[in-house]
Amino acid sequence: MTTPLLQLRGITKRYPGVIANEDVSLSLAPGVIHAVLGENGAGKSTLMKIIYGLVRPDGGELIYRGQPLMAHHPRQAREHGIAMVFQHFNLFETLTVSQNVWLGMDGALTLPTVRTRIAEVANTYGLDMDPDRPVHTLGVGEKQRVEIIRALLTQPQLLILDEPTSVLTPQAVEKLFVVLRQLADQGCSILYISHKLHEIQALCQGCTVMRSGRVVAECDPTQASAESLSRLMMGSEPATLPLPSRPPGEPMLQVEHLSLPGEAPFGVTLHGIQLTVRRGEIVGIAGVSGNGQRELMAALSGEDTRPAAEMIRVEDQGIGHWGPEQRRHLGLHSVPEERLGRGAVPDHSLALNQLLTRKIGVTARGWLQPTVLHASAQALIERYRIKANGPQATAKSLSGGNLQKYIVGREIDAQPRVLLISQPTWGVDVGAAAMIRTSLLRLRDAGCAILIVSDELEELLELSDRLHVMAQGRLSPALTRAQATLERVGTWMSGLWAEDNAC
Repeated sequence: MTTPLLQLRGITKRYPGVIANEDVSLSLAPGVIHAVLGENGAGKSTLMKIIYGLVRPDGGELIYRGQPLMAHHPRQAREHGIAMVFQHFNLFETLTVSQNVWLGMDGALTLPTVRTRIAEVANTYGLDMDPDRPVHTLGVGEKQRVEIIRALLTQPQLLILDEPTSVLTPQAVEKLFVVLRQLADQGCSILYISHKLHEIQALCQGCTVMRSGRVVAECDPTQASAESLSRLMMGSEPATLPLPSRPPGEPMLQVEHLSLPGEAPFGVTLHGIQLTVRRGEIVGIAGVSGNGQRELMAALSGEDTRPAAEMIRVEDQGIGHWGPEQRRHLGLHSVPEERLGRGAVPDHSLALNQLLTRKIGVTARGWLQPTVLHASAQALIERYRIKANGPQATAKSLSGGNLQKYIVGREIDAQPRVLLISQPTWGVDVGAAAMIRTSLLRLRDAGCAILIVSDELEELLELSDRLHVMAQGRLSPALTRAQATLERVGTWMSGLWAEDNAC
């Protein structure tokens, strides 16, 4: 039998009030792509961080290439050929792509060499990226590409991928899978975390299922159905989505001739955007990350106040020059694509993070009411089944999926009349994704006008009543649910809708 590249034996990690990993064992052979599957908060990311040296376990042992590897740190892990792509990006926003990659390589190469290598890897694997672009100008999908390129440049023997496709388009996912299979053929072992069951079935040869910090099953995903994997992961069937709603009502959000030059040096210019979202309707926007979605949502949410008043209207009110707080008074709320730092303050409690977008637990004189804030946050935790150590838990202590449930739940509970939401189920497990989608559909059926930007095409096709595609700062004509096929939308992502004779 082949000697395992990696063995975990009885790994345990405890935090105050939480057991993240309990007696976890796993074996990984060379050249194998192995999935680690589980709900948000099941302990997957903690386990990966232990392997990478970011977290030290309280018990158990880690054997790598036949030798103990327990008291190590990330630099040592990289020296051993271990690379990791994180779900939450570890990038310096003020530095360029090449500078970020260079820092992650511990000075093994010069910066000019890294710039050249980035361009080569990006071209070889179809991960388009400008090495000189500042990271703060990138969307989440582009930041994901930077993390993947950085990992590939290290020529790893063990590659850990934590939700690597959560904000990639189907075309980019297919290219990434080709890369991963090539790496495996060359002897690289891959630990693959994903909530997309069809990806695990298509890519992985083995699967470890975790629940509440423990291993509950081992299986061959190629021989399992999506339903059986879901049951192993959740212990139950995911919720089914509600039936389609009644016809939409009057326009709630209207965008007319919105053109804006790119504000940052690498920003995307918006060209003549025309968009309408009606009461009781979900409108989706698809597209490859970095084609103007971020700039459009900034203009609609009030983060960018350069548009003329009449370019953006909520009902009959021109709001193009209003800021976010003024727009919230009209009932327009938004969920940003970046959870930590934009959707939530990392070091603040869940109770206090409610104050970012909701005037709750504040007296007329501006005094905070901790009891009210605590009770409201606890209600959110219970309603959306958020795994957190109570309302005083900090935002950064939650897993990515649980923080997403909190932010989406916070905005839904504000009872918006118009909701803008970017990447609604980024990094969220099957059960939580179904819960978020169900909540959005119910909000739509209650009369809310919802605009969704997502790199998850299947999600958009499932939720949207109408769908647009964004390419190079331009917005396509609307497609109905029946017109929006995967093939058609994929073609339109290249900006080719004018050539579609059926349009």
